[in-house]
Amino acid sequence: MRVTMIGTGYVGLVSGACFADFGHVVTCVDLNERKIEQLTNGKIPIFERGLAELVATNVREERLSFTTDLKIAVKNADAVFIAVGTPTRRGDGLADLRYVRQAAKDIAAVIDGFTVIINKSTVPVGTGDEVEKIIREQNPDADFAVVSNPEFLREGAAINDFKRPDRVVIGTDDPRAEAVMKELYRPLYLSETPILFTSRRSSELIKYAANAFLATKITFINEMADICEKVGADVQAVSRGMGLDKRIGAKFLNAGPGYGGSCFPKDTLALVGTAREVGAETGIVAAVIEANDRRKIRMADKVTQACGGDVSGKTIAVLGVAFKPNTDDVRDAPSLQILPALQQQGAKIRAFDPEAMDEAQLVLSDVQWCADAYECADGADVLVIITEWDQFRALDMGRLQQLMRQPSIVDLRNIYDPAAVRAAGFSYIGIGRT
Repeated sequence: MRVTMIGTGYVGLVSGACFADFGHVVTCVDLNERKIEQLTNGKIPIFERGLAELVATNVREERLSFTTDLKIAVKNADAVFIAVGTPTRRGDGLADLRYVRQAAKDIAAVIDGFTVIINKSTVPVGTGDEVEKIIREQNPDADFAVVSNPEFLREGAAINDFKRPDRVVIGTDDPRAEAVMKELYRPLYLSETPILFTSRRSSELIKYAANAFLATKITFINEMADICEKVGADVQAVSRGMGLDKRIGAKFLNAGPGYGGSCFPKDTLALVGTAREVGAETGIVAAVIEANDRRKIRMADKVTQACGGDVSGKTIAVLGVAFKPNTDDVRDAPSLQILPALQQQGAKIRAFDPEAMDEAQLVLSDVQWCADAYECADGADVLVIITEWDQFRALDMGRLQQLMRQPSIVDLRNIYDPAAVRAAGFSYIGIGRT
């Protein structure tokens, strides 16, 4: 099939490359000429393992191309995906739909023949209705159907998530659109992927409901970790005991410094904003947002505790600033609140992240960026692990002890055994463990 992907951000680029790898002919469109030039030349603007190779392969085999010419791309397409950004709108927490609306207007101006228009962007309930209305008003003679097809891609595992998803959700009541969507995702039938066809509004809400629930699981286990610290229990044992219950499941029950990234913060806020607009209550989700914000700030207190109650003049070595490993994304990362909180108390920050330092430098100031974990630890009073990159999981404790001014570790991801670290001569503070 001929597919056009409007937007070459994280979702658009990964989805476009994966559809091309399925055998469809995909054109990715973006108004940013420099970005399109970079993509055409094989330069990938985001870090996602395997994506550069996937793009290169499909460009070489002429199934994937990039352009700024939306007219040609849409005119020749059977399916047009809207995969533009929907950032949080200032003031009310709702999703900013200006880019979605503009995409709808641009599509309406050039649509030719029956075309399925698919919202891949994360959008509030009713956005599909709005997109349909815009196109109908702009081009009353257009033959089209608007479909909701939310993405469920985890950064760092996006290609696998696209090709081997838990499910595909498609919102439409148009038989022609359903046939097109079945053909687009036909390669997944071989792996018996559940494909849920539902109403457009239900599909839109599924995305928000899923992310809000996962954010709630993270926040819940973080609160259990706080209790564990007070009563002398081990949150990892508690998490395992809970997770073995098949009704609960083990995923997203890892205690830490709070959730971040491009989805959970934005989507929970948008869900609460939508509920407020329609007069529904979302007390649980609102409490999750508030608790998560508080948690990030409190993580700085653990570092202060490790420094004897005062970080003024102390050097803090920070390992990991991305919101999770295997990505360069720092959006709403815990580090963005932890580091400034320590700096306000007079701490000097040294930091290292395998991929996210370029992005972090745009939003964090007065940080000394280092080449690796050991350079970062050199002369530090405490080593703080914020992101659980694999390369941080087996650090040479003897080498660290020689480099650091004080042998002290604050492990905000619980990747080390407290007894083993203490046996190596370090003081150790984790999450929900004593």
